[in-house]
Amino acid sequence: MSSEPILGIDFGGTKVALGLADHDGNLLATRRLDTDAQAGAEQVVVRALAGARSLLTEAGASPAAIGVVSPGIVLPEEILLAPNVPGWEQLHLAELVAAEFPDVPISVGTDAKAAALAEWRWGALEGADPAVFLSLGTGIAAAVLVGGRLLTGANGAAGEIGYNLLSPQDTEGFASGAAPLEEAVGGRGLGGRASELLGRPVTAGELFALAKENVEAKELVTAALDELSMHVANLAIALDPQRIAVGGGLVRSADVLLPALADRLAHAVPFPPELVSARFDQDAALLGAVALALGG
Repeated sequence: MSSEPILGIDFGGTKVALGLADHDGNLLATRRLDTDAQAGAEQVVVRALAGARSLLTEAGASPAAIGVVSPGIVLPEEILLAPNVPGWEQLHLAELVAAEFPDVPISVGTDAKAAALAEWRWGALEGADPAVFLSLGTGIAAAVLVGGRLLTGANGAAGEIGYNLLSPQDTEGFASGAAPLEEAVGGRGLGGRASELLGRPVTAGELFALAKENVEAKELVTAALDELSMHVANLAIALDPQRIAVGGGLVRSADVLLPALADRLAHAVPFPPELVSARFDQDAALLGAVALALGG
């Protein structure tokens, strides 16, 4: 592979992150665009590719390879379990990017899984085997690496723990359009319940801060952490990982989040894994796109 930079594109629910990186995962230039999801999927891709071309022009470079990530199960011909962007499931990301950048190697993948690759290659999961990346943000997902290789599953959906059931009464789950664990402890679900509880718009991050002084907020956070920590412990029991790295937007509340998870792991798991904050925050999925382009 040449010394030209790697182009990473991270399609998120609210923003698109673009980046040029060297072959050691160092970001050289970045740009962010609003997704403007209500306007549909195609315009997001068109604007992102124009932004990527502009970024490359400013750098006077051509991409050695391109990595593209998105929420959902990203396959070359479609995106399954796609986010709430109209038309996203019908996108052929690899084809669209190849039309703009012919003859450049292109890799596509799921954002949380790609972020796990970045953490294993350059971050908090380096040297760990097996390793788990836990993405706690608007959505909830896990990614598992064995020998540095992602466990994708038969359908690319390994680690989609947002669909975990909460009780025996959750008899339908996905079939009924629900993602029970994600709705219970994901950032969107927590923010929605906190807003109802407090009578004003509240984000999940604000909820964690309020929990230090507001009794109702504290009860909501405690219940969510009890639920989440049980699922993380069960994941650790099933996989016996050496290390779990926690990333995503909610990790900004690590002072509350990590002790709750660590306590449950210590008491419930026969061989408790090391629990750490992920190294990368805002740029985890973007660097994951770069890692994908470099061959994982």
